[in-house]
Order: sequence, then C-alpha cells, then structure tokens
Amino acid sequence: MKNDIPIYDIQNLKTYKQDGILVSKFGYYAKQHEHLHAAHRHSFFHLVFFTEGSGNQQIDFKEFDVKPGLIYFMIPGQVHSWNFKTEPEGYIINFSANYLSSFLLKPDYLENFNFFNGQPHSQVIDLPTEVQQTIISIFEDMLKEGSSEKHANDDLVKTLLIRLFIEVARTDDALQKANSNSYNHTLLKNFRNLIEKNYAQLRLPKQYAELLYITPNHLNALCNDFLGISAGALIRDRVILEAKRLLINLDLRVSEIADKLNFDDQSYFIKFFKKYEGITPEKFRKLTTTQNGN
Repeated sequence: MKNDIPIYDIQNLKTYKQDGILVSKFGYYAKQHEHLHAAHRHSFFHLVFFTEGSGNQQIDFKEFDVKPGLIYFMIPGQVHSWNFKTEPEGYIINFSANYLSSFLLKPDYLENFNFFNGQPHSQVIDLPTEVQQTIISIFEDMLKEGSSEKHANDDLVKTLLIRLFIEVARTDDALQKANSNSYNHTLLKNFRNLIEKNYAQLRLPKQYAELLYITPNHLNALCNDFLGISAGALIRDRVILEAKRLLINLDLRVSEIADKLNFDDQSYFIKFFKKYEGITPEKFRKLTTTQNGN
C-alpha cells in the first residue's frame, strides 16, 4: 500500500506514435489504466471529453459531475480522481508540457485559455450541443492520423490540438471577458504566476502589488472584477490547496507540512486550515485517504 499519492509522467503511458502525446478513446483508456481512477497527479497536460457515462470526479478536491457533453482540462501537478456510476466513453488527450513548444513562438500560449488557469471551476465546461460534433470530429481526425499506416504527421496533430482549444474557448465567456482588456488580463496572469512561485513566502496582497508595480486596491479590484474573489482569498486558496496536496502524503507529519508552508508553528497552521476548511488537517487527511482507498 502506497502512502504517497502517485505522480504519473507521460512516459509511464503508451504514447500516440509521437513522443509527448497520447490520444485515445476514453472507454479503452479507462479500462487499460484503472489505477488512474484513484487520486493521482500528472506531470503533463490532460483533457477528457465525455460522450457517455455518469458519476463524479474530483479536480484539486473540488467535485464535478461526469456526463455526456462535458469536457475538462488539467494542468501538470493537479490532483485528480474518477468515480464512475455507469461506463464512460469519449476521448482523452495527454500531452507533455513541452509538446507544443517547438511549434509555437509563444512559450506561454496555453495561458491564453481560461481552462488552463489551474482553477477547477474554469476547467470543467459543458459544451453546447452544436459544438459537440465539431469537437468529436477533431478528436476523430487526430485518432485517424494516429492509426494511419503512414507516418503520423506531428504538425497536423498539433494543429488539430490547437484548433480544439480555440473551438472550446469560443464557448467560454470567462475567457472572452478576461481578454476584453489585455492589460488587466496580463496583470491577472502575472499575479497568478507570482502566487504560484511565492505562495509559501508571500501571504499579503500588498507584497504582490509591489512586485506588479500597482496599488493593493487596484490588485484587489482586478481580482474581484474578473474572478469574483479578493486578492487575499486567491493567495489563501493556493496555500490551502498545497496543504491539501501535502496532506495526502501520509509520510509527512502535520508539523512538517506547516514548516514547508512557512507557518510559525503547527498550531497556527491547524487553526488556519480549520478556519477556512471547517475541519482540522488530520480530519481532512483521514477523510480523503479513506475515500481513495489508502
């Protein structure tokens, strides 16, 4: 029995003719990789479109339904699990973090898409019926390229992958709103990037505002306008998320987790976690690891 949540690299999985990408029908994939139904993390990007099935899934401890017409996207490092009530079908794509880097001049291209922002509620999208057939056609074209007796054209596969992102993005009002003001969109993206790098050291909005060369009031207004939460809540949520990810590792004591997250002591970390989650870290650990069969 493993005490740590497994982290899977794309090299652990059968790839799609070319290094760095896997494209498959989801039903087949789910049966071939049943160990992925329990909580796990990826070192690669991951997306699934469901055409059949029911149940639920968790992305970074947020629960979502599984149903036809739903597509979800995940970035490296997120925690994920499935719990199917009826047999699922659809399509899955896994691709490495550098798969598109040699094809695109913009290394941060994926950050233009709201569903790659690492926020679970932005990553799960119910596609309109009229869009679903377009998405299915793109998946089928990618599968056809992979099953061809000729050598797969990797540039064509990359082009189809980007087209899929664009077609989904057109249905995503949140992306359109974020892009309506490119300056504010860039500020918000930079703020999130700074949080990702500094959440364990910097906890105050004014510290990030200083790095962004704006006022704390401007930063807070930006977060409220585009995300509906304060700048402080965005920082706090990232700290709590990392605490949850660390708590799944049963080899780490709560005191060690508090230290990793730069809390002054274990008791302060416990109070902080309970204030915003309603339960103690140990209670969260027990509930989560029991659900995942540890």
